[in-house]
Amino acid sequence: MASDLDALVRELQDRINEETRAVYGDVAFERWQNLIHRGAIDHPDGFARLTGTCGDTMEIYLKFKDEQVEQASFLTDGCGASAVCGSFAAEMAHGKTPDELVEITAETILQRLGGLPKEEEHCARLAAETLQEALNYYMTRQREKDSGGRDA
Repeated sequence: MASDLDALVRELQDRINEETRAVYGDVAFERWQNLIHRGAIDHPDGFARLTGTCGDTMEIYLKFKDEQVEQASFLTDGCGASAVCGSFAAEMAHGKTPDELVEITAETILQRLGGLPKEEEHCARLAAETLQEALNYYMTRQREKDSGGRDA
């Protein structure tokens, strides 16, 4: 009995995986199976937390060294597409200068993924906007330091 149930569960999971891969593509599916850069960074130089129109919340953390992103990560309470987009946004941020971070947009995330279903594209916008807000936080703190203001 248990082996029949185990076989049924495996069959259902395989079917779900096949359908998910067909809808989201290989790149997004593989990342969904192995999310990277997930988690908070203690004392980040840049941080943002935004909630998208769908209700998903995304957090992006940035740590800089010598004006380049040394570490980037994300957290989300959202769907798989939000997690995949957050993971790619963090990955794409690594090694980038502030000027290069500006070039990471929803479109560049979607390009990297090979696209998403139309109804999931808002997840890439949420990831990109959160990344840009984290950069803005970092830049604001840098200006305050440079102008002699107190460290935020």
